[in-house]
Order: sequence, then C-alpha cells, then structure tokens
Amino acid sequence: MDGRRYSGVAIALHWLIAAAIIANVALAWIWPHLADERVRPAIDVHKSIGVTVLGLAVMRLLWRATHAPPPLPNRYQRWELALSHATHGLLYLLIFAMPLSGWIMDSAWKDAATHPMFWFGLFQWPRLGFIMALDLDTRNWLHDLFGAAHVWGSYLLYGLFALHVGGAFKHQLLDGDAELQRMWFAR
Repeated sequence: MDGRRYSGVAIALHWLIAAAIIANVALAWIWPHLADERVRPAIDVHKSIGVTVLGLAVMRLLWRATHAPPPLPNRYQRWELALSHATHGLLYLLIFAMPLSGWIMDSAWKDAATHPMFWFGLFQWPRLGFIMALDLDTRNWLHDLFGAAHVWGSYLLYGLFALHVGGAFKHQLLDGDAELQRMWFAR
C-alpha cells in the first residue's frame, strides 16, 4: 500500500488547497445574504484565500514536478484512467485560473486604486499595475470579462469536484479499492 500512497507533502497541499477552495465557495454563496457592512470583509477574505490558493498551487505544482504520484491500480478501466487524468488536469488548471482571474478582475475594478486589498488584514497585497494603468473603459471591460470567466470557472469547478469525489468514493465503496487511503494522513 505504501507504494500507492502520496507523499506527506502532497497530501498536506491537497487538503490545504481543498479546504481553502471549499471556504471560498462558501463565502461566495454566503455574501449575497450578509448585511451590507459585512459583504466587503467577506469579499476581502475571499480574495486573501484566493491568493493563498495560488501560492499553494505553485508549491504543489513544483512538488508534483519533482515527485511522481503513485501509480493507479492496473485493474482500472481505460476510460477511468482517461477521466481521472482529464479531471486532475482540469483541476490543476482551475487552481491557477480561478485565483488569477480573480486577481485580474480585482485589479481592473474601478475603485481598486482607492480601496487597497490586504492579505488577511496583515499587509497590502499588490494589484496588477499594468492593468490598473489602463484606461477606465478597458479596465471595466476586463473586469467584466474576467468576472465572467471567474463565474464560469466556478461552475466547471463544481462539476470537476463532483467527478473527483465521486470517482474516489466509487473506487473506495463500490470497487473495494483503498483509494481514499492514498490521499489521507493516517495509514
């Protein structure tokens, strides 16, 4: 079994990123129902979590580039392997695309210059200066474009999350494979 387990670093990065993404999805669903004075703080936490996911994603990609994942069992069907690889590839793409699209959207926001963003209230997180330097019409267009990409990316994320979790539980519960143990802390 140990040859099929992910490394401790890969497991920690997986669950940190997963928890951060779940928290960000929850915030995005909650803030429309908050009192007006609580919306901006919720959005600021969402942004802080987003840039944290981006940093963790860079670390995870670097780890993955230098540490091969454990092989999948030989008994998996070809379509299962193809779907697994496609799902994981798209999830990797999204853990970069979502924070980047949010950062671009935030940098293009018409009030970005007068409303700095602070990473969890600790220090000012920079906006993308080359975007802030654009004329207002272009920034508004970019804000809307990357805002739409961020929303559509979230829908894709929901579907991929369902495939990822559903596949893991299918292998664990229906096929009797020790799939969840590959990416869990305890042996």
